[in-house]
Amino acid sequence: MKNIAVIFAGGYGVRMQKPGMPKQFLEANGKPVIIYTLEIFEHHPQIDAICVSCIESWIPNLERLIQKYGIRKVVSVVPGGPTGQDSIYNGLCAARQYAEACKETDAFVLIHDGVRPLELPETISANLQIAHEHGNCITCVPATETIVIAPQGGQPYVPGRNESFLARAPQTFRLFDILAAQTQARKDGRHDYIDSSTLMHHYGHRLYSCIGSYENIKITTPTDFFIFRAILKMREDQQAYGI
Repeated sequence: MKNIAVIFAGGYGVRMQKPGMPKQFLEANGKPVIIYTLEIFEHHPQIDAICVSCIESWIPNLERLIQKYGIRKVVSVVPGGPTGQDSIYNGLCAARQYAEACKETDAFVLIHDGVRPLELPETISANLQIAHEHGNCITCVPATETIVIAPQGGQPYVPGRNESFLARAPQTFRLFDILAAQTQARKDGRHDYIDSSTLMHHYGHRLYSCIGSYENIKITTPTDFFIFRAILKMREDQQAYGI
């Protein structure tokens, strides 16, 4: 059974306000964000392969970085798509090619944002344990503020704090389950699902979850990037000084 990380890094990140530089290629301590992300899966012993979907014009740059930093588990870098959903689909197709080449019929994929570079190894392990048992696993964190659900034209609803969670990454599925749902979505003309858990829920899959880390932020804005650098500094200090 193969465990394949599918990293999607196909967006430019217009909210980062950094013209010409996709956010996944911004550097902290001289290393691009995407490499921090890839190294997490590279070093995890249960990950067999990595497929990346990337902005097409930036693929040569990413391939140079992969070689420079010795990322050996990347088996495919493919162009991203017009939406996040399309970029994930392209990465899943690459994962299917890898699985078929290995004659693997029951592979799992861990779908992860290229701009979530602070994942913890134990969260990946928890994803795999639950997904292998139940077929999928969505990383979540408990909501720290009240959530209001306000359907259009409907009465707002406030779920209890103890039942409110935020979806994070990775989101782990049987490869052929998520591919089937993605294929159906494309047949239905849908390319706008916000994430894979939303897509899978829409097509009737029961979802399972594990609790992840609050530190595993998605770098979307300049503030997120500053927080990322601060967390890196904190981790470095903890390693150096034991604090």
